[in-house]
Amino acid sequence: MKNPVFTGSAVAIVTPFTDKGINYDKLSELCEFHIKNKTDAILVAGTTGEASTMPDAEHLSSIEHVVKTVAGRLPVIAGTGSNDTTHAVELTKRACDLGADAILSVTPYYNKCSQEGLYLHFKAIAEAVDKPIILYNVPSRTALNIAPQTYKRLSEIPNINAVKECNLDQVPDIAYLCKDNLNLYTGEDPMIVPMLSLGGKGVISVAANIMPEQIHNIVSSWMAGRQDEARSIQIKLLPLIRALFSDVNPIPVKAAMNLMGMGVGPCRMPLSEPSEDSLEKIRSALKLFNLI
Repeated sequence: MKNPVFTGSAVAIVTPFTDKGINYDKLSELCEFHIKNKTDAILVAGTTGEASTMPDAEHLSSIEHVVKTVAGRLPVIAGTGSNDTTHAVELTKRACDLGADAILSVTPYYNKCSQEGLYLHFKAIAEAVDKPIILYNVPSRTALNIAPQTYKRLSEIPNINAVKECNLDQVPDIAYLCKDNLNLYTGEDPMIVPMLSLGGKGVISVAANIMPEQIHNIVSSWMAGRQDEARSIQIKLLPLIRALFSDVNPIPVKAAMNLMGMGVGPCRMPLSEPSEDSLEKIRSALKLFNLI
């Protein structure tokens, strides 16, 4: 059995930007906010953190800053994925040297390798470091899916610890094939309870940026045997979760945080401001939950 990196809610933390770069004071403030509000781990430089727009030096600087700010109070997971295996290995090694507790590594995008290529890609990353690796499978963004049988092969590598799975149709097959050799997290905020019901350990969450305690409580209630309570929270939060995905992530969540006065700045191009329709949905959802 592989011990999970965390159980509960890991926030896929946004990166607060100014026109000059990362707002590190604000990033520190966000980390403290999550520590105080029951977030169980912090993922830095993921999709929601807009890592794809960061040069390597800035990418690694954001990881270093979060590691130093958190100072061991929560696990810090660093996003270091790339569609270039050599680049992914180098980013992973450097993030581990900076003190990240675990790594999130997305499937290669655009060049769309074979299942054998996926296996060799993740094997190379895992063998380069001794920290836990969380695979990230998000076919809607990468046009590539990790097949359940490939998960089985990957789960036999000692430090491939978990997956952030966004293709939920195949979770039963992954659980059946990998058993305790691979911990399961959902990357879909509306589907936390279904993942938990199949043995999942929690969620890597966008919505936790603005409602961290509530997302944590879905998992903690389930793990404490209060399944009805977990289900009730999940369903209650649905209008907010839907609003946060009314445009391309992280456009809506950053807009929501700015409306709440959290001052996280804009998204970087090519991400633009939310449409008027999306902004109205976000504003209405925040009002529903008394967040503005």
